[in-house]
Amino acid sequence: MTIPAGVLADHQIAQLIANGAVQVPDLAEGQIQPASLDLTLGDVAYRVRASFLPGHGRTVADRLADFTMHEVPLAGGAVLEKGCVYVVPLRESLALPAGMTAAASAKSSIGRLDLLTRIITDRGTEFDRAPDGYTGPLYVEICPRSFSVVAQPGQMLTQIIFRAGQTRLSDTELLALHAETPIVDTRPVISDGLGFSVDLRPATGTRVGFRAKPHTGVVDLSKLTHYDPADYWEDIHSDSGWIILDPGAFYILVSRESIAIPPLQAAEMAPYLAMVGEFRVHYAGFFDPGFGWAASGGAGARGVLEVRCHEAPFVLEHGQIVGRLIYERMSQVPDALYGQDIKSNYQGQGLKLSKHFRTPA
Repeated sequence: MTIPAGVLADHQIAQLIANGAVQVPDLAEGQIQPASLDLTLGDVAYRVRASFLPGHGRTVADRLADFTMHEVPLAGGAVLEKGCVYVVPLRESLALPAGMTAAASAKSSIGRLDLLTRIITDRGTEFDRAPDGYTGPLYVEICPRSFSVVAQPGQMLTQIIFRAGQTRLSDTELLALHAETPIVDTRPVISDGLGFSVDLRPATGTRVGFRAKPHTGVVDLSKLTHYDPADYWEDIHSDSGWIILDPGAFYILVSRESIAIPPLQAAEMAPYLAMVGEFRVHYAGFFDPGFGWAASGGAGARGVLEVRCHEAPFVLEHGQIVGRLIYERMSQVPDALYGQDIKSNYQGQGLKLSKHFRTPA
C-alpha cells in the first residue's frame, strides 16, 4: 500500500489497524480521532524508582526488572500518587511498515492536570517517538506532578500520530497557507513555525489564569465536570499586563492569538526558544485538522498554555512569545474533522481547565 507523505488521517489509521500494523485488542468508540489514535491503559502500573529509557538493545521489560519497586493493579481504580513515577503497559502495540514513524503526546485534558505522560518503546532512546518501522509493545510513563489521580484499565491518557515521509511545512509554505486561509487572527509571527504569545490583558475582568494548589485531594480521571475548581486551583488576576511565576508552580494560561488548523494540516506545539525565560510551556500537544477552523464549527480557538516555572521567579508579560506551532501536512483529508464532526471539548476554547472540573465561578 502506497501512502502519500504526511500525517495519517482517521480512515488511514483504521486501515493500519485492519492490516495489523497497529494492534488494537478492542477498538473503543471515539478511539480514532481525525489524525491520531488514543491509547488505552493496561491492567497494572509498575511503581519504579526513576524515569528511564531502555536504550539500544534493551527492552522496557528488561529495565522494569531493574527498577520496579512494586506493582499496582488498576482494576477498579487505583491511586497514582503525586511525585511518583509509574510505567503502565498499553493495550496497543505496533508493527509499522518501513518508511513510517509515530509520535505520541498527552491528551489535552491530561496535560491540563499536570499529569506527565510519555510513551516508551523497546530499545527506545527518546520519549514519545516510535522509530521507522518499529515493531513491538508500547508503554506509558505516568508521573502526577500537581495532583494524585485515580486511574483504571482502558482509560485514554495519551494519543499517537503516524507519519509517512516528510510532513513538516516550511516557513515559506506556512506563509502561503496563511495567505490562502488564515491560520491566526493576528499578523503571523513565522520563524521555524507559527509563534504564539500569552494573553495577560483579558477582554473582560482581570482573571488571566489558574495556579495549581499544592495540597489537594485526588482527581478521579473517570469523573468529568465533577470537581470544584476552587478545591484545586487558585485564580491568577492581573490588571497590569504581567504576572510573576513562582518556582515549581504549575499554571494554566491562554494564548493571545486564536488559531485555526485547516483540513489538510495538523500541528504540534513546540518550545519557542530555550532561553526565553525561567519557565517551560507544555510542548507536546497535537492539534487536529479542523481545530478552530470556521467550517468545522470554530472561529479560531485559543491555545491553552500549561506553564511550569523553573528555579527562579520570572516576570511574564502580555504578548510575550512563549511557544510555536509546527504545522504538518496531512496525508489525506480526514473523514471527520475536529469540531462539528466529532465530540470536541475544546473547539472555540478560551481560558479553560480540564474537563474534570466544573466551570469556574
